Amino acid sequence: MAHGMLFGGRQSEDETVVAMLASAIRRDISFGVLRPDQKLKLEALRQSYGGSNHSVRETLRMLTSEGIVEAVNQRGFRVTSATENDLRDILLMRLEVEKLGLARSMERGDVAWESRVVAALHAVGRADTTVLDTPDDVTVLVWDEACRGLVISLVSACESPRLIEMVGQFYNQSRRFRLALLREGRVDFPARKTSQTALRDAILDRDSAKALAALAHEIRTDLGA
Repeated sequence: MAHGMLFGGRQSEDETVVAMLASAIRRDISFGVLRPDQKLKLEALRQSYGGSNHSVRETLRMLTSEGIVEAVNQRGFRVTSATENDLRDILLMRLEVEKLGLARSMERGDVAWESRVVAALHAVGRADTTVLDTPDDVTVLVWDEACRGLVISLVSACESPRLIEMVGQFYNQSRRFRLALLREGRVDFPARKTSQTALRDAILDRDSAKALAALAHEIRTDLGA
């Protein structure tokens, strides 16, 4: 009994360390601190982010499953590339999985789901205004988290945990492209506001066709497509 409890406690501690490391490395890949195709060496990562060789390796395996890190020659790892073809592929997958999730949520979502979406849209609108006025590290992080919150809220009533997880993974893979647009001043904020307003109205009207069209426009605008 005691051994089982100890093992469980250690496992939980390891999972917490891996989650923290993954969050930090994921953020630095998104912000371009770790560049596309850059080799990720365990010792260098351990010095920069902490953790043991085991926890860093487990973190890289997790990020590989998310598609933002690639395994190289079985033992090594590198940051996934970020080419135009990658962007087109991520755009395709975001459109497919998010539209599927929203369509199912439109069928199954209740008033509480509508309220979550409206709140998430409001948070994104506020974050858009703030990051446009004061684009610093803090406001960019808040903006990105608000945008991710909206994406997840839209599909949150789809009744498929795997679909929600997939939506989150493809969103994470798109972050580098979104944040590069922001850094370069190429985010079309007026177009974002238009598509978000259309999305809110269509959801509240329970008009699936208009909601899916507005979502597609929002995703394309989000990735500068």
